[in-house]
Amino acid sequence: MNTLKIGENTFELAQIIIKDLKASENIGILKCIQCGMCTSLCPAARHTDYDPREIVKRVLDKDESLITDDIIWNCFYCYTCHSVCPVNNSACEVNQILRQKAIDNGKGKPKIAPFSAYGDSFLEYGLGAIPNDFFDHLLKDYGKEWLQLKVDLEDIREELGLGPILLPEKDVNDINKILEKTGFTKRLERVRRCKDEGNSR
Repeated sequence: MNTLKIGENTFELAQIIIKDLKASENIGILKCIQCGMCTSLCPAARHTDYDPREIVKRVLDKDESLITDDIIWNCFYCYTCHSVCPVNNSACEVNQILRQKAIDNGKGKPKIAPFSAYGDSFLEYGLGAIPNDFFDHLLKDYGKEWLQLKVDLEDIREELGLGPILLPEKDVNDINKILEKTGFTKRLERVRRCKDEGNSR
């Protein structure tokens, strides 16, 4: 059993998370009583070995190995944990911050690299689109009806009185300027390089 030294800041990792821009102003991580409400309703906990209660406990225990632990990538970001926590904690937000730290130190880049195609679709169309790499998985999960929906989407939108899904070229160009100015384009290029490195191995 580890003995605490007087003056040792055992909540250092929790404090880093609290001060992060992604954390809600009143995130209750230091109030966590390990009741397990978050885990009891978490869909990721139901289908994987992910446990939001355990994630928060490890943060409170100053377990920095969490940043390189694959378990943080199993959170779906559904915010169920956030909605049921009696002390206003959010394991979901904690995960977002841990993932960003993993990305910043290079460990998380391979995890996000396959999603660079989402960013590419913003540059090409000005809006998000499901990457082609995922089509086979979606077809397997949802069947031919999903593919038919994709084929008939423009007709369905017209029938519902909706405009075309694609934006005018001028709007796409404006969005590209915003993405360039905010650093999104450079960041996407770094992620894309990581994907290319992974494919060459």
